[in-house]
Amino acid sequence: MNSLFQSIPDGWQRTTLRHLAQGPKNGAWGSEAGEDEIDAICVRVADFDWSRLTLKLDDPTTRSFKKQQFKNLQLRGGDIVIEKSGGGEKTPVGRVVSFDENVEAVTSNFVARIRPHKDVWNRFFLYLLAALYVSGYSHQFIKQNTGIQNLDDTNLFRSEVWVPDLATQRQIAEFLDRETARIDLLIEKKQRLVALLGEREEGTFIEHVTGKDLPYEKKHSGVEWIKEIPKHWFAPKFTQIARQETGHTPSRKVEGYWVPQDCVIPWVSLADVWQIRGGQAIYISETSEKISELGMANSSARLLPKDTVILSRTASVGFPAIMSEPMATTQDFAAWICGKQMRPLFLYYVLRSMKPVFRRLMMGSTHQTIYMPDIRSFRTPLPPLVEQDAIVSRLASTIQVFRQSSETLTKSIDRLKEYRSALITAAVTGQIDVQTYAKSGTPDRRLEAIQEEMGA
Repeated sequence: MNSLFQSIPDGWQRTTLRHLAQGPKNGAWGSEAGEDEIDAICVRVADFDWSRLTLKLDDPTTRSFKKQQFKNLQLRGGDIVIEKSGGGEKTPVGRVVSFDENVEAVTSNFVARIRPHKDVWNRFFLYLLAALYVSGYSHQFIKQNTGIQNLDDTNLFRSEVWVPDLATQRQIAEFLDRETARIDLLIEKKQRLVALLGEREEGTFIEHVTGKDLPYEKKHSGVEWIKEIPKHWFAPKFTQIARQETGHTPSRKVEGYWVPQDCVIPWVSLADVWQIRGGQAIYISETSEKISELGMANSSARLLPKDTVILSRTASVGFPAIMSEPMATTQDFAAWICGKQMRPLFLYYVLRSMKPVFRRLMMGSTHQTIYMPDIRSFRTPLPPLVEQDAIVSRLASTIQVFRQSSETLTKSIDRLKEYRSALITAAVTGQIDVQTYAKSGTPDRRLEAIQEEMGA
């Protein structure tokens, strides 16, 4: 028995997924637009709006197909699209969405089409497949191949399920359309608040490190992003108050450089950016890799002292951190060893304030970089040390308030998503009678409880 169906409501019939729909029918990638007989949108996993179980085709991919191939693969309203290849650790392969667009489209080679039979309500079937996914049931049909997950849809569609009559399927789908839309509105509202808190936090960095909140007479700094600063402050180049360093990576093919038992020197690489992304961690204390003393001796990188401030400048651009112990870095980072005029923490917060500068300087379409000549031109507000310490202290307190509010909202969003998934599963497996459930006011009380639970 399918583990989702613990008790079967009266009148529900046992069947299998493959008896409820045509497919899954694999798609195709086609040719470059204009090369074949028919140009059409090629639906990819990147077009999935999984949270709403629909597609987002505001930036579609157009490909070209032979007439017969297009006829065989063409999507029509009410079809369901399933992800067959791809996935990842947090989003395993197997997600489904509905095709509700009035456009000519087919599915790509990583995606397949499912077409429910006429005696099956398509949105009920969509929610049923979604329940199999969010419950983890469909994950047993995933096969891992060379880093890519593939869904064994043949065996998935042999799964036994129980379904009600067509009228009840429609009632369940309409109930879920209505209730999930309400939940989605709440989630969107909270996500906007989280984004707003992030913007206010970013503005707080700039306001504090440039002294905008201080009651001093101001002067123009001569720097576009800094604008005005207190009259007794300065705005020198980073290189005037800190020694700038760059990293390097010696050959990974040379014996002895990367032998695990000999590697003792922490080596900061882009694999470590996740620790500092979003500013959740100021200090970097562990690295995913270490290098041997022999490898270090044959590298142009230097062993940098504790409290060196670093900035990722390639691929994941613009994330600063402070070394909690001596470390070396790859060439993907710029580094500064602060002199007597600059506190490392103050420089860290200056870098957190410079996101608009980083966005303007990033070059490259697929592999973005800030080039070293631009980095060497960076300038910073420079207050006296006692004021730097006071600013750092005020920022730490202010940011804590933002983070606590954001964390509360994020937890509330997660609880709403969990409730949404549980509601879908309960409805399509008959655990709740949607008519009496809706009239009882239970959905309202559940949403209110989540709000109160999170102090939202």
